[in-house]
Amino acid sequence: MITSRKSFIEQYSKAINEGYAAVFAGAGLSVASGYVDWKTLVTPLAQELNLNIEEENDLTKVAQYYRNEFKSRGDINQTIMEAFSKEKEPNENIDILTRLPIYTYWTTNYDKLLEEGFKNNNRKVDVKCRETRLSTQKYDRDAILYKMHGDVDDPAEAVLTKQDYEIYNQRNPLFTSILQGDLISKTFLFIGFSFEDPNLTNVLAATRNILDENISNNYWLEKRVTKPSDIEESTEAKVRYEVDRTKQELKIHELQRYGIQTVYIDSYEEITEILKELEFLNLKRKIFISGSVTFYDKIWTKEKVNALCYSLAKELVKNNYQICSRFGYGVGSSVINGALEVIYSEKYKHVDDYLNLRPFPQNNSSVNQGNDVRQKMYRSEMVNGVGVVIFMFGNREGKDKKEELSEGLIEEFRIAKKQGKKIIPIGSTGGATKKIFEEVENNIIDYPYLKKHLSILKNNTDINELICEIKDILNEL
Repeated sequence: MITSRKSFIEQYSKAINEGYAAVFAGAGLSVASGYVDWKTLVTPLAQELNLNIEEENDLTKVAQYYRNEFKSRGDINQTIMEAFSKEKEPNENIDILTRLPIYTYWTTNYDKLLEEGFKNNNRKVDVKCRETRLSTQKYDRDAILYKMHGDVDDPAEAVLTKQDYEIYNQRNPLFTSILQGDLISKTFLFIGFSFEDPNLTNVLAATRNILDENISNNYWLEKRVTKPSDIEESTEAKVRYEVDRTKQELKIHELQRYGIQTVYIDSYEEITEILKELEFLNLKRKIFISGSVTFYDKIWTKEKVNALCYSLAKELVKNNYQICSRFGYGVGSSVINGALEVIYSEKYKHVDDYLNLRPFPQNNSSVNQGNDVRQKMYRSEMVNGVGVVIFMFGNREGKDKKEELSEGLIEEFRIAKKQGKKIIPIGSTGGATKKIFEEVENNIIDYPYLKKHLSILKNNTDINELICEIKDILNEL
């Protein structure tokens, strides 16, 4: 069955947000970083056997023939080492996949690109490349990665030949059982996959046999067979296209038996677009409230400031947004109190799902100096974890005890703009936020989602109307 891109993104982003999403990465994911695919890996072995790799459909047989003829696996191990031991940088798709808040990852790849992706994104991953590692757990892990065909550091145990596949279930029954359980309980995204792997096919078949028609949906990103142009391509190319298109359609129908829905893409660049959209949808529900208040006025009294912060946080959590707060002076306490009231009364006390507190380190001169590199890095990390930043107020006491704009808010605006976050400045609250609003208004082409909301954000000081406007903006993103 063909699933639309829109439908897939809606369903898979829901799985991510609710914690039952999983990823299965194939060789195609690593090719963009410069590693070889399965066919290229086996080509030198085929050449030694005087075989034409283009005429071989079962690559596991080629590897097995080589082992049979040369009575040794040593050269096969060396081939794997040489192909995957050279360090490569994770590509953008790997970077996004390992940044998403997904816990379960599976791969048939030998390389370490996924591990590098997790490291670059400051996520602790527990790698399981042999069954003996299943019984030990890495403390405080953020994700688990099952390398069901082994790892480049242990090529002798890598799954490659036909015999390796034939005895896989006997030698790795736990991997098979865990994968089967994950296929039942999670929603998978298969990426960089051709579904030629016998192990995976066997597990999919066993899972379907257990659940029959009740198997849940998983998704596969597949590039549509390219149709040749009427002018440039030969008759032979057009015949080849019809054959390839038919094979692709039959394969899609076969995968549907296993609950795998196909999402067509027209180019591989579209994969990156889809992953970015998934990331934004996940981050969109995470909102950083940036604000601080030391001085009050006749319009924004202390009581009214507290009421805005409290009511806004309360309403956001009611609508299932997660709030990130750095405990800004004069703002943070009311934001936290508003969020907690809803969390404890309506959200089953799941504080971490709706409130992320990131207070600045206290009494640490090396961190709190205005232009300190560590302080900028801390702000950058905070903003990086959200999709939307709401700015309010932004004044502080200067060295002469007089009111001045909060440079911290302005710095957070610069960071949010650089990172491409959605920015919502409540200009009517004054302070640094007024300055931020003026820049946004003067460059509204960069903030089209705010165009019809500028007047209220700029002039309105009614708490209820401001909150309604912010909710409308969020719903339109």
